[in-house]
Amino acid sequence: MTSDVFDPLDRTRFPIDPWALRETRYDGDDLGVTETLFSVANGYLGLRGNVEEGRDAFAHGTFINGFHEVWPIHHAEEAYGFAKVGQTIVNVPDAKIMRLYVDDEPLLLSVADLRRYERTLSFRDGVLVRELLWRTPGGKLVQLRSRRMVSLAERHLALMDYEITLLDADAPIVVSCEILNRQDGQDEFHVPSAAMGAGWDPRRAAQLPGRVLEPVSKWEGGGRAVLGYRVAASGMTLAVAADHSIETTDSYAMRTLVDDDIAKHVYRINGTAGTTTRITKTVSYHTSRVVPPLELIDRCRRTLDRAAESGTEAILAQQREWLDAFWERSDVVVEGQPAIQQGVRWNLFQLVQASARAEGAGIPAKGQTGSGYDGHYFWDTEIYVVPFLTYTSPGYARNALRFRYTMLDAARRRAGELNQRGALYPWRTINGEEASAYYAAGTAQYHIDADIAHAVSQYVAASGDRDFLIREAIDILVETARLWADLGFWRRTDNGDELFHIHGVTGPDEYTAVVNDNLFTNVMARANLRAAVRNLRWIEEHDLDAYARVLARLSLTADEIEEFARVAEAMHVPYDERLGIHPQDDDFLSKELWDLPNTPPDKRPLLLHYHPLVIYRHQVLKQADIVLAAYLQGDEFSLEEKRADFEYYDPLTTGDSTLSAVVQSIIAAEVGYAELAEKYFRSALYVDLADLHHNTDAGVHVASLGGLWQALVAGFGGLRDYLSVWSFDPRLPADWAALEFPLTLQGNRLRVRVEHETITFTLETGTATGLPVTVQGRHLHVTREAPLVVPLDPPPLLSGQPTVGDIVGTLREDGSVIQATVPSLPSLDDVVDVI
Repeated sequence: MTSDVFDPLDRTRFPIDPWALRETRYDGDDLGVTETLFSVANGYLGLRGNVEEGRDAFAHGTFINGFHEVWPIHHAEEAYGFAKVGQTIVNVPDAKIMRLYVDDEPLLLSVADLRRYERTLSFRDGVLVRELLWRTPGGKLVQLRSRRMVSLAERHLALMDYEITLLDADAPIVVSCEILNRQDGQDEFHVPSAAMGAGWDPRRAAQLPGRVLEPVSKWEGGGRAVLGYRVAASGMTLAVAADHSIETTDSYAMRTLVDDDIAKHVYRINGTAGTTTRITKTVSYHTSRVVPPLELIDRCRRTLDRAAESGTEAILAQQREWLDAFWERSDVVVEGQPAIQQGVRWNLFQLVQASARAEGAGIPAKGQTGSGYDGHYFWDTEIYVVPFLTYTSPGYARNALRFRYTMLDAARRRAGELNQRGALYPWRTINGEEASAYYAAGTAQYHIDADIAHAVSQYVAASGDRDFLIREAIDILVETARLWADLGFWRRTDNGDELFHIHGVTGPDEYTAVVNDNLFTNVMARANLRAAVRNLRWIEEHDLDAYARVLARLSLTADEIEEFARVAEAMHVPYDERLGIHPQDDDFLSKELWDLPNTPPDKRPLLLHYHPLVIYRHQVLKQADIVLAAYLQGDEFSLEEKRADFEYYDPLTTGDSTLSAVVQSIIAAEVGYAELAEKYFRSALYVDLADLHHNTDAGVHVASLGGLWQALVAGFGGLRDYLSVWSFDPRLPADWAALEFPLTLQGNRLRVRVEHETITFTLETGTATGLPVTVQGRHLHVTREAPLVVPLDPPPLLSGQPTVGDIVGTLREDGSVIQATVPSLPSLDDVVDVI
């Protein structure tokens, strides 16, 4: 298999560049996708890749992490404990706009005569640059260059500039720099986007009725314009301020207008041929849950004053320096595959844009690139994103996990609402309260507790951050362990053994809901309980005073700790002897198979075309469930069990969720399906770049971005990290020359290079004189003296891929034959004939 042959991108429009995403041709047919792909963000503030001129947009968007409105959830049939209040991210005032008029003719890219066009998002510089040559309706040639950046070093700062050069004739030029409240529809050119009325789709954001941003303050002076708002129902506050400056030798005049929903700074320039005019716009956003807008305006002032003192070039240099450090500790090199290399770096760049400056907030499923999923945080963060942060930028991982700690009291309240002890984290949320209106695929996913505990345990072990463990993380581990111990119940087996069961939950696979003994949930709950006990015992052994404080703070007793341990060891893990696999839950194997190969493409994804009850009655998966457990808790499964489970469940997995392909790739690689592993990897690599799920217009798929790093490092690089034992068993694709990546382990940077016959470890930075690693079962030690080169045994290889046909015809434990079907509906004509 040669990688570039299967490249789904149009390379005449998006040429291969290992350090940038470039677009060489403007196309209005996929604006929603390119607006997402060319977004710039920093984890706090995000600007969609809308054109500077403010028109020709699919969905304008400027988003601030966690800045939201609330609204009452109206259930058709109410019941106790249902989520009461929805939360939706707010589209904050848009400061990207710099409208251009030459001879009073506006630049509209959709109809403009563009002689040259190129847009480049640089992964090294973190800057979006657009260059074009426009022939005006009057026949004059105008050269334009714009830059846009959201600062990774200065959390509240964005920078943009706009250069205009008249090449062959004089002409009057007008540039209108604006801040516009689009959330409340105040754009005089506003046309409701197709994204706002694209039909029902639970993956898109709810539409907020009525006025959202209530004006509180506005003013202008000295080239600075300020708007302040309070959100109508949530009470959150915001201030946005912009400084404007111009560099030109031509004469000009300027005019400023500030109103409740718009701030305009308009330059009228007497343009002369050969002269370049540059207009620079520096913008600051500050938000709060409670601080008055006037104080936020003061913060904006200070941010802009510092930026003015530094100057544009210093800010750009600071951005490059910040990203140089990021790539040094995070870059994954795929040698000999330039197209793949470009895709990998775009994914990693978007990951850091979604997470780096999320401080005090979570990491939304779409980052700050779109309003999909209402800007909510899910379990995606802990399972797919935090591992990347833990092993490359542990400080960012700590921030993400501390955010979960700040939500702990709300999680305790939620557990109480569901008659449980401990804490139950919300399935989807912004402010810590459950916002999922459909409990079967929302609240019932109790596994989110174990997912958070897994990320906490992994971070503490990999970083060595025992301070975080003692002061905060242990509270998360204990309260989630309490929930499991209280949620489940004991039953005796025929031979007298006691087993612990957990009923009435939903696993990661949302096509199977409210079941008993979901294997993923049970296995992850067991790990959660063990982690609580293990870390409590560590604290007791190493810091008795801290241990006493933990016991007092959590009202924890030695008996309860022993209960955690007893429950963990007795957890029921179902296994079907006849089929030789782990059932996804107690009832899963009794259902009929959904015949995915014969399901019409226009009926995918299933959730948009079939009632949930229809889906729930079949063996069909939205995403990897047991296969995910086999990855996260791989030391609990033998290689033979992983292979058998993968071969049974992979043909039943629709991939309707972007969370799935990366996990399928990792386990396919481990059990020997090399070509299938690479196929799934490609699906994840291009899920946004090629819009494979047809919803990239709503924002990037952040979980898939993080999962892609894991597919590289854990799938092809073979990394596993069970209880601080870092083991490697690589599975390098046949046509890759080498794979290289850094890992940060307890403050030390270890560089790993995988080739087909060797793996090489180099200890680059840190205080450790050596690190232990395991390679294909061999225990080794990497020292600073020289790189450690280890020969590799050939991995197992399997051809083809598992199919539904491999399952059909086999016998269940009760002797019934497994068959595959596609649910169908009679046509309206057939119904009429019957009547």
